[in-house]
Amino acid sequence: MWRLKLVPANTNIPFVKYRHIAVGLSVIIIVAATVLMFVRGFNFGIDFTGGTLMEVQTEGPADLASMRSRLNNLGLGEVQLQRFGDDTNVLIRVGVQSDQTEERGGQYVVDTIKAELGNEVEYRRVETVGPQVSGELIGSATLAVIIAVGAMFVYIWFRFEWQFALGAVLSIIHDVMATVLLFSLFQLEFNLATIAALLTIVSYSINDTVVVFDRMRENLRKYKKMDLAELIDLSINETLARTIMTSVTTLLALVALFIFGGEALSVFTFAMIFGIVVGTYSSIYVAAPVLMAIGIKRDTWGGAPVAKEKAEGKA
Repeated sequence: MWRLKLVPANTNIPFVKYRHIAVGLSVIIIVAATVLMFVRGFNFGIDFTGGTLMEVQTEGPADLASMRSRLNNLGLGEVQLQRFGDDTNVLIRVGVQSDQTEERGGQYVVDTIKAELGNEVEYRRVETVGPQVSGELIGSATLAVIIAVGAMFVYIWFRFEWQFALGAVLSIIHDVMATVLLFSLFQLEFNLATIAALLTIVSYSINDTVVVFDRMRENLRKYKKMDLAELIDLSINETLARTIMTSVTTLLALVALFIFGGEALSVFTFAMIFGIVVGTYSSIYVAAPVLMAIGIKRDTWGGAPVAKEKAEGKA
């Protein structure tokens, strides 16, 4: 019976051999993301900046220049317009009013725009977020990511050992920072959907890393005198087919969602696609080099400490 194989059986790829190159690349990613966060910042959506978002549809191709000129004369500050999907869909963004009061809040902005455009357009979506709510959302979103990473650290510590937990957490931080770099570099809209994507990437990354760690633990018990580098390579190669198959099947669903899901889901699915790729990479080239650097106390798994062993092959 014919079976699809994305990875040949019994692969013997020397992953550990190239760990220094991979670590250098990961350091560049993290440093670049940190610098860009402070220098370029993010293109925050109204979830985090506050303001009003309206999606309208015109009968024919929208004349953005005319609409922008009319709306900018309403005294609402800068009004941003962009096409959303086809030529008839337009997104209208209005920031929080500098002199905003209860009378000049989000509903005032909506009513003013509707009075100007009238029945020329169909109003398909209206979202309003106040400045106080947007500030609370930033804090809650940041806290959610920190709690998720902290919970993963505790989970891996109890299930394995602190060395594994450190490798897993650094792998997660790498994936989050790589995604942050993507959003800051290309100024993609950063909103609550992005936070949902980050949390999903964290869960996917840790799942992939745990699979590799489980095989390492099994091999630590099975090959009590095998050199650590050889054992890590063996464990990664033994789980490579499962890792690649899981990533590919997940990517197939995400790519279909990215193509056919429309503009509303495009940024979210793009972040997820990127996260799946870097998550697969980090489970091999971030978590494993950490274990190589700090070592593993093999006596925990029924052998002598790795630091005291020499490469003696399989037991």
